[in-house]
Amino acid sequence: MALNDHAELAVFIAIAEERSFRRAAARLRLTPSTLSHSLRSLEDRLGVRLLNRTTRTVALTEAGADLLADVAPAFRAVAGALERVNAFRDMPRGTVRLTVPRLAGTMLVAPRLATFALSYPDVKLEVSVNDAFVDIVKEGFDAGIRLGESLAHDMVAVRIDGDLHGAIVGSPDYFERHGIPSSPRDLHDHRLINRRHTGSGAVHPWKLAKGPQEVSVSGEGQLILNSDELITAAARGGAGIAYMSATDVAEDLASGALVSVLSDWCRPIAGWHLYHPENRNVTAALRALIASLTAA
Repeated sequence: MALNDHAELAVFIAIAEERSFRRAAARLRLTPSTLSHSLRSLEDRLGVRLLNRTTRTVALTEAGADLLADVAPAFRAVAGALERVNAFRDMPRGTVRLTVPRLAGTMLVAPRLATFALSYPDVKLEVSVNDAFVDIVKEGFDAGIRLGESLAHDMVAVRIDGDLHGAIVGSPDYFERHGIPSSPRDLHDHRLINRRHTGSGAVHPWKLAKGPQEVSVSGEGQLILNSDELITAAARGGAGIAYMSATDVAEDLASGALVSVLSDWCRPIAGWHLYHPENRNVTAALRALIASLTAA
């Protein structure tokens, strides 16, 4: 088999498994036009159509389904064998694409970047900061970082940090003008600074808990924002009350620019986890990243 045959078959497998030229292109780190050209070349040489594609769908033909069933396991076995050889190297080699929310990037990834780069010089790490819920398979990422409560069930997750703690905060001036809430019910009489989720577009309710009691608060507010920086600035300026990560507002709480209320209702949130698809090989490069993020 010629070298080009392997490349064309790899393209066919990616498109067939992803059912999308765009997702397959992200997975292989090639352009959709390159994939389209490669698939046409393979079909021309074989003399059969392997995929039926429209502007919206990609579906296997009978011949394509048979070919995929025959060659995909062999390609996975070869990829696994090559990755096992990588384990014998003195240093891991490869590329890791990671998507992280801004807060996790600041708290966990940024402090470790220099050490990781020096410790694993043959690993290329690409980090994309995005607060939306990114589909790592669809977008071609090797792994992502999310809070424990947001993880999909079909992912393998490794905890890389402890629990987070929320804080309901406002400025001293705001509480002087509007009073201090003594229970979650009182929040309905206050101006809440609401957060709109970047991915879903939904406005987040505040999920509070105290012992067995759980409350979801969706109060009225003049401001709906999707940036932690903007929310903190609005609260600091007296525009209303915000529900933030305590880490994000630690300096403002310490300086007195913000005051925390209802702290006994701010439940711990399962901390940050690195996650990856359970049906993908964990490469030596990804194992090196996990080791770096879980190191004390």
